[in-house]
Amino acid sequence: MKALKLTALAAAVLAGSAVSQNALAEITANASVTSNYIWRGLTQTTNDAAVQGGIDYASESGFYAGTWVSNVNYGADDIYSYEHDLYFGFSGESGDITYDVGYLYYNYDSEAEFDFAEVYGSVGYGALSVTLSLLAHTEADEGEGQDFGFAEASYVSVDYGMPVLNGAELGFHVGYHQGDFAEAFNGVPDGYADWGISVSKDGFSFAVTGTDLDEVEDPSTDPYDNDSVKFAVSYSVDFEL
Repeated sequence: MKALKLTALAAAVLAGSAVSQNALAEITANASVTSNYIWRGLTQTTNDAAVQGGIDYASESGFYAGTWVSNVNYGADDIYSYEHDLYFGFSGESGDITYDVGYLYYNYDSEAEFDFAEVYGSVGYGALSVTLSLLAHTEADEGEGQDFGFAEASYVSVDYGMPVLNGAELGFHVGYHQGDFAEAFNGVPDGYADWGISVSKDGFSFAVTGTDLDEVEDPSTDPYDNDSVKFAVSYSVDFEL
């Protein structure tokens, strides 16, 4: 994907933080298939495949906006049938420094009652980038002792990409997700780290991802085997409208 919401494979590796840096205003579309939709180190499809796509607008001023959709399955009687994202932001550069700030709304079907939004900011230097996403608001109800207020949940990530042989690109990612809402939404204990390594070329990507959830003492808190190393293969295409 060219905007904030990446393909499922890239989301695992880049944590959903890349933003289109188009020089001219344009409208583009994208479509992808992946063997496993992984977001911040965790499967969003109970380790099944996903079909995804979106439409993006980017202007020469640095403003961008878009929408993206994917099938999801969190195992709770299949009540979460889809994820639909809406986002907008502003990106640019100053010398060797790139920057991006924006807003991302995650929408699920009417039975999920777990819609939420984040505000994010990213700073990059060359092939290295650091991104911080903060919970903005949610429609989910707080449980006893939980706080779903602004910035009470966060995700910080560091990503690095480099060219390798024959035009392929190698990507590295580490991230950390924490907060009461992160725990409630993901179904894992508060505070976990994830990592990823990917190789991509000509629309094809292969990623290896993992988390530190092997430290969780109660396996019932990780029903989708998110403590194991996962592999994902995807193919995506982009085209102008």
